[in-house]
Amino acid sequence: MTYWWIGLGILVLLAALIWQMARSWRARGRRQSDIALPEIAPSALGSTRVETDGFYVATSRAGDPLDRIVVGGLGFRGRAVVSVHPEGVRLEIAGEPAKLIRASSIRDVGRATWTIDRVVEEGGLVLIAWTLGETDVDTYLRILDDPTAVVDRVRELIPTAPRAETSTGEKP
Repeated sequence: MTYWWIGLGILVLLAALIWQMARSWRARGRRQSDIALPEIAPSALGSTRVETDGFYVATSRAGDPLDRIVVGGLGFRGRAVVSVHPEGVRLEIAGEPAKLIRASSIRDVGRATWTIDRVVEEGGLVLIAWTLGETDVDTYLRILDDPTAVVDRVRELIPTAPRAETSTGEKP
């Protein structure tokens, strides 16, 4: 009989933990209500300059790589198809409608080594610094093939300007 009480106690603690995690996630979403939702990608875009498979890792506020953005389907990591078009970067995260990072909102692109809960080899992540509404954000992608083509094609979309350090302190 004692084992039943211990088991029940563990189940109650586990349920309380899951409830608190869900409550915290919703609170983060409410705190980020000032952030605009990402644009849904239109079905008709210009010619594809490069397309590749990879993983969407995270989007965080620029300058704070530990502050994950959770609004508009950007909160969860997942497989993704990344394609670069004249209009911008199309990001199709598994289970979410495709998003479009407009070329006019891209501030910089480069390579990074870490974000939130992911550390990889030197330059193993592609970092796209862009503006979501009025909030500067950084999106991190893990490209399965050589990411050089993606970085180069995105860089072609950016008007020439002096490049600043990224939120992870690296020069892109």
